Amino acid sequence: MNMLKSLALVAVLVFPGAVLAEEAKPPAPDEWFESLITETPADGFALAIRLARRSVTTIQTDREVLHALRPIYANDSAQLIAASQVAAAYFDIVAQANNYWRDAE
Repeated sequence: MNMLKSLALVAVLVFPGAVLAEEAKPPAPDEWFESLITETPADGFALAIRLARRSVTTIQTDREVLHALRPIYANDSAQLIAASQVAAAYFDIVAQANNYWRDAE
């Protein structure tokens, strides 16, 4: 059963468009990210984390379920590694958008 939960979490994090709940709504325009452009790699990483977190809360709209699952994945290194891979994928996208930090010399 634990493996099934792990796979479900990875599926939600890696393939968010494939598992959107019917009631899930896109964020309001004032809540959306205006740009992937950031000043520094650190800012880019923070944006990547925000994107990853936003995808989870957009997919899992039931806050009680979201918070009930937290202790499960918080203590499972495989699930934490999977979540880190999602953040890394978002960071790669942000880094590309910033030409791997535009002014790097």
